[in-house]
Amino acid sequence: MMMYAAQQPSASNSVVLVTGGSGLVGKAIHDIISRSDDPEAEHFGRRQGEQWIFLSSKDGDLRDFEQSKAIFDQHKPTHIIHLAAFVGGLFRNMRQKADFYRDNSLMNENLLHLAHLYNVKKVVSCLSTCIFPDKTTYPIDETMIHNGPPHESNFGYAYAKRMIDVMNRSYSEQYGCKFTSVVPTNIYGPFDNYNLEDSHVIPGLIHKCYIAKLQNKPFVVSGTGAPLRQFIYSMDLAKLFIWVLREYEEIDPIILSVGEEDEISIKHVADTIVSTMEFNGEYVWDASKPDGQFKKTASNLKLRKYLPDFKFTPFQTALQESVEWFVNNYDIARK
Repeated sequence: MMMYAAQQPSASNSVVLVTGGSGLVGKAIHDIISRSDDPEAEHFGRRQGEQWIFLSSKDGDLRDFEQSKAIFDQHKPTHIIHLAAFVGGLFRNMRQKADFYRDNSLMNENLLHLAHLYNVKKVVSCLSTCIFPDKTTYPIDETMIHNGPPHESNFGYAYAKRMIDVMNRSYSEQYGCKFTSVVPTNIYGPFDNYNLEDSHVIPGLIHKCYIAKLQNKPFVVSGTGAPLRQFIYSMDLAKLFIWVLREYEEIDPIILSVGEEDEISIKHVADTIVSTMEFNGEYVWDASKPDGQFKKTASNLKLRKYLPDFKFTPFQTALQESVEWFVNNYDIARK
């Protein structure tokens, strides 16, 4: 558990509890709120009177109600950013659909119900674009979440995440709770999960390319490279999470994403990693492996309505920083 505070908490202070605080987004939020010399610190940095508490799974199992209750008793949060989730890559989602549904549902139900019981002022939960219907029109937007079943490959995880929106609306209508959610597109950045079996696409390819270069072996990428994705850098997402916690007043979800024009193919991602990693060996695609969903193009018009001037980090710059972090921190990276 990490704590970051301006002073000892008092009745007038905010206690912001971040679940999943040791993961990709949690680490990014910790980094952003800790910056005092950043030009944007006045907008996204820690404010006077805020105490930020970053939890990891070592602090308690959110699937267990009593352990979750003990966390609330100890910290008495006024605000929560809920990032904790049982996550994995495409193949693990396909193998463990029941586990993904049950574990995530238990975490979400315990946390939101306790937030209601303890009169938490605001909860911001993290969803995923995989919650959207598989058969849909593009671009997808916030009104389309419940318009049909999600993709078959990860429906367990997707339905568990969808239910957060249902709970947010239910607790708002019945109890007046200010529970909301965000829907980021594909996230990447420092402190990601680089496990070759269950990581997401960018950290998995970074690790795979690193090993191929180290061992002088071919860099083999699964699929055809054709699918299209919007990627958001974890540091950009962290700033947007902080803005949502402080400024966004709707219960309905908001998509946090780069624009449709910044959607890129998996092949472009792999090509950029090869270039950034300065890999000069054999580089091939294994088209016998599944691609997964072809596209999940999301509209960020709602975000732009609120923040028309927000500047996203260019993909090349953010990927360079991500690769450098992995190479420099290989020994401590999750893998």
